[in-house]
Amino acid sequence: MREPTRGEMELEERSSLRHVVGLSTELQDITDAEYRELRLEKVVLVGVWTEGSVAQAEAAMAELAALAETAGAAVLDVLIQRRDKPDPATYIGSGKVREVKQVVDALGADTVICDGELSAGQLIALEKAINVKVIDRTALILDIFAQHASSSEGKAQVTLAQMEYMLPRLRGWGDTLSRQAGGRAGSNGGVGLRGPGETKIETDRRRIRHRMAKLRRELAEMKMSRQTKRQRRRAGDTPSIVIVGYTNAGKSSLLNRITGAGVLVQDALFATLDPTTRRAELPDGHSVVLTDTVGFVRYLPTQLVEAFRSTLEEVADADIIVQVVDGSDDFPLQQVESVNDVLADVVAEYGIDLPPTVIVINKCDAAEPLTLAQLRSEIPDAVFVSARTREGMDDFLVALSHLLDERETTVHALIPYDHGELVSRLYEHGRVLNEEHGPDGTTIEARVPRALAQQLELFRV
Repeated sequence: MREPTRGEMELEERSSLRHVVGLSTELQDITDAEYRELRLEKVVLVGVWTEGSVAQAEAAMAELAALAETAGAAVLDVLIQRRDKPDPATYIGSGKVREVKQVVDALGADTVICDGELSAGQLIALEKAINVKVIDRTALILDIFAQHASSSEGKAQVTLAQMEYMLPRLRGWGDTLSRQAGGRAGSNGGVGLRGPGETKIETDRRRIRHRMAKLRRELAEMKMSRQTKRQRRRAGDTPSIVIVGYTNAGKSSLLNRITGAGVLVQDALFATLDPTTRRAELPDGHSVVLTDTVGFVRYLPTQLVEAFRSTLEEVADADIIVQVVDGSDDFPLQQVESVNDVLADVVAEYGIDLPPTVIVINKCDAAEPLTLAQLRSEIPDAVFVSARTREGMDDFLVALSHLLDERETTVHALIPYDHGELVSRLYEHGRVLNEEHGPDGTTIEARVPRALAQQLELFRV
């Protein structure tokens, strides 16, 4: 019997733990605001359409619905309001607030999700008016990250992001803003214990700041370990290929198709949160290291930028970038723009020139012919594949090989027998074309990375 892959086991584990419909999340007083968890069940989505076409506005809400379903919610209805800008008090106008409340009451929804980042004042106003829990897009994405993070670093990054989001919005529910007992003049409080005392919200803020400082120290130590591992890989002269793209574009499927890695593949947003690196050999003999990275999304919450730090560092050190685009999406070119914006941030932050990039249009088996024709016109150098059916994969591997050939050079070297380790490196990191043994050593003709060719300069013939 075939052993299940790690990805299959992770998928089974995720599927076995789902949110239970029917548990009430109606607002109630709690004692610790810090541990007020998201419990998403039956939700109504609310958006403000400020620019673009109707189709783009509907696509944005469809993405929000996919995010909600990924978090375990059942979407009951979707409401969009056309405005020049969101209302500063309630995000949507007062009339729309009453309409949302009517929909929530009629459908029995227990959560409203807004397609934007709400201020503390907007959250309070909406919750008071609608009388159910209200969250925004940022909190929703943070909840998904908290569910899917698996590594110690990923969990620490998400926890830190949640606290950074929570701190400026921390507020008391019910009576939780009341002061803690601090003693009164003439009481038994004693010296140093008299005064109004510390409010509950101040205690929460202090505890959160203390935890955030601890998490930042832990992440700094993890970063050093990650850099050491990456430097060890780089020292091996093996070309590094990084797969980037919009969330749910099929990056993990592409990695599995090339390497047989068994990485978790799920039709859900942010299924991959930790970069996964695998070694592979291309059909023409090239040995490469491929890294699957976290998918990007429009309006990425600023609190999650740090959670993408490992992905950005992998991109900065890559020899080749593979940008995967979901060809079956309604607006695939917007995906390309979103990813290009992030890559531009990498250039600005690390002061580097981006390596050669291959744009791969994935899921072409499910894409509309008209969309594919438009993509061929807009991106003539793109490779069209289906990681599911393997259509176009041979063309993709050939494109990778051509880029790898451009970063290689041919060397003719006479390597003395007492430097046999160089011969081993040529076989490991290059492609040996010819080899002859003579009295003075081994004469080799090989295609190797330019960095390795420089190390063989003394033995060239």
